[in-house]
Amino acid sequence: MEHSLLVWLLPTLALVVGVAIGFLIARLVPNAAPNRTQRQLDDIQERFDNYQNEVVTHFNSTATLVKKLTQSYQEVQEHLAEGANRLALDEQTRQRLLAALHADAAQAPRERLTPPRDQEPPRDYAPKAPNAPGMLDEHYGLKK
Repeated sequence: MEHSLLVWLLPTLALVVGVAIGFLIARLVPNAAPNRTQRQLDDIQERFDNYQNEVVTHFNSTATLVKKLTQSYQEVQEHLAEGANRLALDEQTRQRLLAALHADAAQAPRERLTPPRDQEPPRDYAPKAPNAPGMLDEHYGLKK
């Protein structure tokens, strides 16, 4: 009887000690997997924040450049208008130059070109006489 008690007591005691040691190790050593996942999540969040900052910077720069382009275009228009007023020899020439200058600025967008309506679209079959066999007829092209 002592022998059977010893056979059951030692493995049970070893199991309890193993569970206790595992529990202590788990409590003392931080879990690597959640920390690694958290680091990956933080890294992805940081990259996303950097990307958003780059996008905002890009569009701010683009808006600034477009504003400068618009100002330069207006300055060129004013320069040409002043030149037309100052350099034109007569009133008729001056009016034509100013009209041409303002016509380019207010030009309407072009209309799309449309194909002529009297042309027939290409056929995807060979033309045939009214009562002649078509190309898919089994006797087509055979001599009698």
